[in-house]
Amino acid sequence: MPQADFAYGAPADAIAGLPVALALSVFADRAHVRAQMRDDATAAGFRVVEAAGLAGLLADDARPLGAVVLVDCPHVSGAELAALSRLDLRAAQARAHLVVSTSVAALDDVFACMDQSRPQILVDPARAERVVALGRVLADVRAHGLRELSEEDRLMLLRLSEQVARIAERLEGLAPSGPVVDPLDGQAHSLAAPRRPFRGDGAAGADDADAGRLRRATRPALPDPRLVRGIIRQRQARARFFDADLFADPAWDILLDLTAARAEHARVSVTSLCIASGVPPTTALRWIGQMTDAGLLRRVEDEADRRRAFIELTDGAADAMARFFADMGPEAGRMI
Repeated sequence: MPQADFAYGAPADAIAGLPVALALSVFADRAHVRAQMRDDATAAGFRVVEAAGLAGLLADDARPLGAVVLVDCPHVSGAELAALSRLDLRAAQARAHLVVSTSVAALDDVFACMDQSRPQILVDPARAERVVALGRVLADVRAHGLRELSEEDRLMLLRLSEQVARIAERLEGLAPSGPVVDPLDGQAHSLAAPRRPFRGDGAAGADDADAGRLRRATRPALPDPRLVRGIIRQRQARARFFDADLFADPAWDILLDLTAARAEHARVSVTSLCIASGVPPTTALRWIGQMTDAGLLRRVEDEADRRRAFIELTDGAADAMARFFADMGPEAGRMI
């Protein structure tokens, strides 16, 4: 693997003179990607303390991580998966922000070995998508850490956010597919999950166990998976006549696919679910994360192979889907 090279760069000119609060490490074997990641992070005002090949992940655990860690891992071997698993644990313990770029082919393996740090996983990202990911890191820092920062550092982070937003606009003319967290206001536009994802009888409250048991006893069965698969095929057929983005509704497509799988007693990998969502994988992963936070989806480890993980509906989400289809009745077969 390529040897490490180090860059202790100063912040971009636009924020020169301000204190640097966020140190950043880069691990990537592809030299041009490593250089891009380092340059973009420096331009955004991060202090790049290390830029190395993936061999750097195998270094002594006593070696400190940056507050932000960027990793490019399009192909995985057993050693690299072990290194990613260890990095995931270290990042979680250090509360570091982890951004991992990978490929569709390696997505399931990478997803399965990273379940502690809640990383941002980017699939075959464009350069600007990495910059957007840095903006999401800044938004998260702003949302959770501003009260503990000095006024000087708080102003620095606000300016960093603005800088990242400008870089993202310039690079490759990126218009992110699907909603993202805006680095300027720290809000997830259109993608933010509701505080209570169910309505009516969809789920019982934690203090309403008796009512919950009654609802479970009387809930309708899940719909025939052939019916759900037919609806999915109808929805996908629209792409033959219209731009797929016109009808993009990844949350509903994800729920439909997982409803059919639950009725079929089948497991769904994260790669398969990304395909079913009808949006680019990186965008699909954001939706999966938001829906998991909202209590609609959950991650399930493969008991037979810890290197694999699946996504499934929570019981509350399955109940809500069953009730929805029961309420639709015969009309469900004509639904798109």
